[in-house]
Amino acid sequence: MKLLVLILNDEAFLEEILEAYIEAGISRATILDSEGMGRFLTYEVPLFADFKDFIKGNKPYNKTILSLIEDEAVLDHLVPLIEKTVGSLEQPGTGIMFTVPVDWVHGISKICVPD
Repeated sequence: MKLLVLILNDEAFLEEILEAYIEAGISRATILDSEGMGRFLTYEVPLFADFKDFIKGNKPYNKTILSLIEDEAVLDHLVPLIEKTVGSLEQPGTGIMFTVPVDWVHGISKICVPD
């Protein structure tokens, strides 16, 4: 099992991204409001205020989507759907997606986890 993390830089795409998750077979996720370090330093720490010019065009807030997946094969279906919506994740300002191994889970009913 893996934890799938998507940091979506433009929250305007959230609804379409969640539709892509469902189409790829992911029916449960947790959505967090998040903020990039560059934005925080630029606007909250006066020492870094000159960085505003460097982050122009970047959205100030992000959505971080967490979900558990049983099989990485779901990514073969999901990644193209996401990139169709936001553009290539290789481009700055679109987002970051990664997985982390999950060795232990407690609190998920068997109905939620495919066999």
